Amino acid sequence: MKTLKKESILHLMLLPGVIVTLIYAYGPMAGLIMAFQNFEPLSGFFKSEFVGWDNFKYVFELPDFTQVLWNTIIIAICKMVLFLLVPLILALLLNEITKQWFSRVIQSAIFLPFFLSWTILGGVIIELFSLNGPVNGVIESLGMEPIMFMLNNSWFRGIVIGSDVWKGMGYNMIVMLAAITGINSTLYEAAEVDGAGRWKQMLNITLPGMMPILVLLGVLSLGGILNAGFEQILIMYNPTVYQGGDIIDTFVYRLGMFSMQFGPAAAIGLFKSVVSLIMVSATYYLAYKYNDYRIF
Repeated sequence: MKTLKKESILHLMLLPGVIVTLIYAYGPMAGLIMAFQNFEPLSGFFKSEFVGWDNFKYVFELPDFTQVLWNTIIIAICKMVLFLLVPLILALLLNEITKQWFSRVIQSAIFLPFFLSWTILGGVIIELFSLNGPVNGVIESLGMEPIMFMLNNSWFRGIVIGSDVWKGMGYNMIVMLAAITGINSTLYEAAEVDGAGRWKQMLNITLPGMMPILVLLGVLSLGGILNAGFEQILIMYNPTVYQGGDIIDTFVYRLGMFSMQFGPAAAIGLFKSVVSLIMVSATYYLAYKYNDYRIF
């Protein structure tokens, strides 16, 4: 009781954040009832017809749903793997640079795209890969035919994955560099005394020392297994690349905003949330069981 009274001011400071979370994170969950209704905006939640699981059956039988789900999983998994692998390689390489000013310049250059919105970067990438853009200019200068990158399903998926990794890799790289600096320097000194080179030091000290942060980043990214990048794809795609670039979020957007099918759109959103919750719970359990890692 004394502790609670002593920390009452701290709990009071948390109150605005808790209220905002309840209003904007938990309040909208009431809208999930639309997944079980033939929702009509003029009728509202209380007067719309209750249809049970019909919206889910309708969505799962749509001819485009399987392709959309497949696109989402492929794009999301590729991004998750590269978001761990590319920053890890960059962090290990930057850790070997002895010139601090040069290391900071490289870090800043890699981190800069993270601050730019997809509204800007999407336009830049579309211009870069357009038929008359610089990339096709280089291809033509080599004597080859230009490629319609943004109208080709195979190329479009690769551009989406590569551009998102390029934009976001700086953040994970900084987190991993922070993890490297937290490793006890006496371990490296002891390894040098034992004759271990830089390669063996990296394998036996640096990578094991980074394992907790790698597990954390992996667990957090698995929660977004069905988040393939709504904003990015919505800005960059067009009807000709729906087959290779349409994901669950953009499918929900088109179903709800253009077709006005609010019930089926909510059903897909609920399906995605349930899958994400299962994935987060499973990966958290595995991280706790095999690596003794806990967030709470």
